Amino acid sequence: MPVLPALITFGVAFVLSWLGARAAIHLGQHWGIADAPGGRRQHARLTPRLGVLPLSVGFVGAALVAQGFALPTQDPNEGARVLGALGGVVVLAVAGLADDRWQLSAGKQFLAQLLAAGIAIAALIFIERFTNPFTGQALILPGVIVVALSLFWFMGMMNTVNWLDGVDGLASTVALIAAGVTAAHMIREGQYSVALLPIGLAGTLLGFLVFNRPPARIFLGSGATTLGFLLACVGIIAGAKIALLMLVFGLPIADVAWQIFDRARSGRNPTAGDRGHLHFRLVDAGWPAGRIVALYAAACGAFGLFALVPQSPVVKLVTLGLLFGAVILVLVVLSARTRPRGEG
Repeated sequence: MPVLPALITFGVAFVLSWLGARAAIHLGQHWGIADAPGGRRQHARLTPRLGVLPLSVGFVGAALVAQGFALPTQDPNEGARVLGALGGVVVLAVAGLADDRWQLSAGKQFLAQLLAAGIAIAALIFIERFTNPFTGQALILPGVIVVALSLFWFMGMMNTVNWLDGVDGLASTVALIAAGVTAAHMIREGQYSVALLPIGLAGTLLGFLVFNRPPARIFLGSGATTLGFLLACVGIIAGAKIALLMLVFGLPIADVAWQIFDRARSGRNPTAGDRGHLHFRLVDAGWPAGRIVALYAAACGAFGLFALVPQSPVVKLVTLGLLFGAVILVLVVLSARTRPRGEG
């Protein structure tokens, strides 16, 4: 991996995100785009929620700089895919700023997510094939399934990260680990030009975490959706390494899957917020935010390292299944003991 392009891309992302976060804190306080103490987060002070600003500025700036290095690529469509990712970020950033300011309806937020995913898919960021873990053969999917599966992936990642964003620094830290694991995988595979994307995302997240770590001075807000979109894009541009990201995000994904099922079986809206998520239950049990972030970081980091170890696809599939099963078992036990409170 050429060191200078990686360092410059990372540095640009970090500085732009750091500056953007400082500006977002000031603007959030000036415009009144901030969360009052209390609510599901149970934070202690008025906290701006304009995280979409530093996240978007940092990544877009880093991606444009990275493209200027013109490193050799194995993908002739890489430029189009990067533009598609940036186009989706712009859509989500505009919609996110509007949501942070005026609290858009769920339907309008969904349309913005759908539009961003559609732009990415039109720019060839889609899941077209996967490898059968039992035979090793590549399976090419029909067009309709390609679109449906890709939309499911994008919407799933955007909402998983959005629901994970309930504790200071949690979503940003898990996403940072995912970006690092993806970058390491791309470098190992010799995909140096594409590796600059997760490197830029990692720099962006570190610059943001300076202000988002517990106790947070700024929240992700609608930036959580943008972050999920970027991770979904990077996972596909990396060569459809969906299993790799699913291993890193196994804990949050299993948590989301259980919450949807648990709310539906209880006759509640599956998309309505409550304190049933694992991180909220840990907060209610008295865990400080730093300890919760450390727990998630340790779990996601361990499975991220496992994903980088050469293993057969069957082993990784079984590991992913066991991880999901273990997380859901814990949540079943917790759900049997207590019922989650509403948003508050």
